[in-house]
Order: sequence, then structure tokens, then C-alpha cells
Amino acid sequence: MLGLRERQDLMEEIRKECLTCRRCSLSQLRTQVVFGEGTVDTDIMFVGEAPGAEEDIKGRPFVGKAGRLLTKILESVGIGRNDVYITNVVKCRPPGNRNPTPAEIAACWPFLEAQIAIIKPKIIVTLGSVPTQAILKTRESITKVRGKWFEWIGGIRVFPMFHPSFLLRNQSRAKGSPRWLTWEDIKEVKRAWEELRK
Repeated sequence: MLGLRERQDLMEEIRKECLTCRRCSLSQLRTQVVFGEGTVDTDIMFVGEAPGAEEDIKGRPFVGKAGRLLTKILESVGIGRNDVYITNVVKCRPPGNRNPTPAEIAACWPFLEAQIAIIKPKIIVTLGSVPTQAILKTRESITKVRGKWFEWIGGIRVFPMFHPSFLLRNQSRAKGSPRWLTWEDIKEVKRAWEELRK
């Protein structure tokens, strides 16, 4: 079992390798690689699809409008960004914020695998269809699978939620709306996480 410092060093090695990656054509278009951030000493990871424009400029995940909403969602149940690890399936921005292609996801997959192997989370929260379909190897839409628990490799539990960008396009807070469902989902994530920490 690796200690915290060794895991941090290992993550830094993987990050440096990722910064020079040329495995797919997205590397030719990026301003910066957006590797991921947070603590490696956590039981929970949040995985989005790919960096957007602001993330590409700043080199940090979830710092644009959707990212600020994600931070608020986490804080609403007392989860700080520094308490978790946040990354994306793909580490470079697809042009025009389009979804990453299966080939781009496959090219970047070893980096996500390495992040998961180093952190050894007990819970992975997938944000939106792209990471949910990539991790669970499903074609089901996010509306079908969100809010449900799935068992994954090594006993990791996967919990899909709506991507915050979807919530920005759906402002209603009425019962049953995406925002209302997300509030229910993040409370369930917090409940499960607290259960682990007992």
C-alpha cells in the first residue's frame, strides 16, 4: 500500500506525461492539458467529459460556468472541492465543446485509469452521458441511469449525475426537474460518502 507522498509523486509523474501527450489530434488544438485536481487522499472522484474553453485557458477542470455550478452543488451538502478529486475522461478540449469521439476517449483512457488506480476511490460520480457511458460501457442515456448506483471494477461504486452544463440550460427548480433531481442526487452522494467515513 503506497503512502500519501508516494501517491502524490506518482500522480505528478502521470500528470507530466499527460502534459506532453500526442495520442490524438486534440493535442494539436489545445492551449493546455487539463489533467485534474484535488486530493489523492479521498474516497470520491468526480469525472466529467472534457475541458471547455475556460478550462483550456486555465488548465484546471470545472472552472467555467458549469464548474462554478458544480462547486455550488458540492458546497450545498458540505463537500469542498479540496475534499475530492475532479477530472475528465478526456484531458484536452474538443473543438467547439463537442463531445469527445470514441477514439479520443480511448486515447486518453490510460490517464484516467492511472488516476483511478492511484486514488483508489470507493465512489466515482460521473457527470453526464459521456463519462457514464465510457466508464459503465453502456449506451443508456444519463436520464435513464442518473441517481442509481452501479458496481464497477474492484468494488468501486459508480453514481451518474447530470452534468452541470445541462442544468445551466434547464433552470426550472420544480419537483422532478433536472435541478431538483441533482439536489436529490448530491444528497445521496453525501450520504454514501459519510457512510464510508464512519
